[in-house]
Amino acid sequence: MSIKPDLILAAAPTTSRGSPTPLSSDSKGERIAYASNKSIFVRSIENPEISKQYTQHTAQTTVARFSPSGFYVASGDVSGSVSVWDAQGAENTKGEYHIIAGRINDIAWDGDSQRIIAVGDGKERFGHCITADSGNSVGEISGHSSQINCVSIRQQRPLRAATGSDDMSLGFFHGAPFKFNTSIRGKHDKFIYGTQFSPDGSSIVSVGSDRRIWLYDGKTGEAQKQIGEGEHKGSIFGVSWAPDSKKLVTCSGDQTVKIWDAEAGRCTQSWKMGDEGSVSIPDQQVGVTWPGGRSDGLVISVDLEGNLNYFQEGSEKPVRIVRGHQKAITAADCLPDNGTLFTGSSDGRARSWDLSSGAARLIDGEMHSNYVSAIAASHDDERIYSVGWDDTLRTVDASKDSFVDASQDSLADAAQDTSVDAVQDSFLGSIKTDGQPKGVAVATVGGKPHTLVATANGITLYADGSEVGNQKTPAPPTCIAAAGETVAVGSDDKRVRLFKAASTASFDSMIELQEPTHPISTLAFSPDGSRLAAGLSNGKIFVYSNSSGSWALETNRWSAHTARVTCIAWSPDGKKAVSGALDTNVFVFSLADPGKRVKASNAHKEGVDAVAWPEDSKVISCGADGCVKVWKVEGVP
Repeated sequence: MSIKPDLILAAAPTTSRGSPTPLSSDSKGERIAYASNKSIFVRSIENPEISKQYTQHTAQTTVARFSPSGFYVASGDVSGSVSVWDAQGAENTKGEYHIIAGRINDIAWDGDSQRIIAVGDGKERFGHCITADSGNSVGEISGHSSQINCVSIRQQRPLRAATGSDDMSLGFFHGAPFKFNTSIRGKHDKFIYGTQFSPDGSSIVSVGSDRRIWLYDGKTGEAQKQIGEGEHKGSIFGVSWAPDSKKLVTCSGDQTVKIWDAEAGRCTQSWKMGDEGSVSIPDQQVGVTWPGGRSDGLVISVDLEGNLNYFQEGSEKPVRIVRGHQKAITAADCLPDNGTLFTGSSDGRARSWDLSSGAARLIDGEMHSNYVSAIAASHDDERIYSVGWDDTLRTVDASKDSFVDASQDSLADAAQDTSVDAVQDSFLGSIKTDGQPKGVAVATVGGKPHTLVATANGITLYADGSEVGNQKTPAPPTCIAAAGETVAVGSDDKRVRLFKAASTASFDSMIELQEPTHPISTLAFSPDGSRLAAGLSNGKIFVYSNSSGSWALETNRWSAHTARVTCIAWSPDGKKAVSGALDTNVFVFSLADPGKRVKASNAHKEGVDAVAWPEDSKVISCGADGCVKVWKVEGVP
């Protein structure tokens, strides 16, 4: 019996409006590293579904940088700590050092992969230089009066370092050990967001919120020229040199990524994201890297929504866009028949994942405006139903990857037809619920799929976009599940109640399962509807079966979790189940031997929120770290 990680479909980079988001690529041009929530992800550039996750930070991460050798990564967080770790496995931490009393904004390595300069927003100092293996001090970073946003070290000797700050100056340092040499002022009149030495060490470039690009001599720090005056219409958040040191790329809040000829000082190519002529805040480009060791002219930028945009010199459009979730994934369900997983996150975003390729797709249409609390898939009509804390029920057409919304034609028809049915049908896709939704399920009534939404007021039944029934419960529901006509509802009063979806059952006629000892946190029917698993807030799982026509407790020995069970999914054969909980672990249980289980420890940092079991040996989990993980399960009877 075993459960092994098969794929990590990584979260998108964490971004912040008005701030740069550092991207780093290794010297061979094979991998990219970035910060997301409290993790660092190292991803293959060619195959983004191949990734590693570093989870040893205890605070929100801010930056990750590959060493020139490619064997190590240095990463920083908002608490001022820098970790140096193995880039291959993303597990072994070489050293953890506290640099400043505040956020780390950027990190730079020297050419020998031995020294690190980390800078940010500290109290006594804004940066420090240390050795990567021991943390010994090898220089002072001084000369600035405000937080330092960026740093770069010359990769050749004599060693030089440059820092850009909110005080509008560029600091220039001689090393090693690094000592302050000069402060270059008067070139930028607003915050400096990015600086980098060219790969051959001959030049430095700096960019900032004043939309200026300045070039300096790499040895002396002497200002040489300004290029691209007036080209960018917004703050420049990032800059990166081409491997040949003749070109550089910049990204800006004006939604553009531009390539520059450094010698001639002119823009040779420009890409603009979003619709032409319109302002799109999510398309602001906040980070960029030009991977070395490649000859295909690939440039990768990140936008405010966290999408990684792949540009290639000579092509007019992005050659690829890698999507994902930036925030915690709070709900998920899958359609195994077409190999698609649908996920929703705490910021209201929805994505569909092709499980064969690992690619995430944007779901078109109007999404939830905040927390997605539950998702349910209807296998009969290939529709996905989601509920969120914006108090709406929304419908996704799985075949088109789009939210079902009223077309202009149907709205016009509805305006002429004043019947209630016509108006409600026209708004199919977004229905206001009568309270904050706790869960959603799909039941079959009369051979037709109906949607059930649980709120504090009870259960509401919807069909074809209109409300067709309402069922009160003795206690406010916390979760809901359905199989065929049977509906199960869990409550804080430690009861599971079952009734038929078509009926408006009285409290007396509801079947009550009274064995649970703690409030019910999640429910799941087996595929054939003959079994029901109930997860409790204390980590236990109770399994009921309906083999003899009445519901009876089959086992209460699935009790491995140490915190609230958040999700359960049954295997296709209905004999095994996978569960996730706030204790960060994923367990696989079997009815053949209830006392045994297999465990994936620390599957998701800060908790598992959704699980699915689409194939016999494949289990999927999603969690607060914003990523989707695919697990291979073997030997479970």
